[in-house]
Amino acid sequence: MSIQFRHITLMNNEQPMTFEEAIAYTETLLSRSDLNDAQLQAEITNLVKTANGARGFFVCFLTGEWELADNPSPAIIQALHAVPNAIAELLVKNLAMSTAMAITHRRNGDEAQAQSSDRVAKRTALLIEKVDLSEVQAIATQMQDSAKTNAGEYAAFLEKWGYDEEQKQAIAKVLNK
Repeated sequence: MSIQFRHITLMNNEQPMTFEEAIAYTETLLSRSDLNDAQLQAEITNLVKTANGARGFFVCFLTGEWELADNPSPAIIQALHAVPNAIAELLVKNLAMSTAMAITHRRNGDEAQAQSSDRVAKRTALLIEKVDLSEVQAIATQMQDSAKTNAGEYAAFLEKWGYDEEQKQAIAKVLNK
């Protein structure tokens, strides 16, 4: 049975994909066994070209039970090169947030959720290593500086999520790798 995918880009006044739709789309996409590498790359490339698509892709990919998330294929890595600036920021933010949330979950005595956050952080770090984008390093340095000084480009982001000193130290440390 063939699943027809909806166009992600705006065509014929079609509404852009919502964040929730992008999560569902990614789940369906990653569940398919009939796509070759080129098709998978093309689908993910189109998906990550929109803000909701990229966010939805990462939520599903990093948190789901996907073997590909633990060993991303060259097709996925190439697809992520489609929009390096947006991908770089999402990767750095995902690494920072999952690192901080692991601490929160452990404080709350929820080791299962802490381990889930650890897995997201590990998967994100692996993607960062594999995509090897200079944009990632630049944003990671800015985030690290903001975590250390409570100032700079990402200070508002860190403040918005209410990260405390222990969490910011952990973020700075994980971004130093």
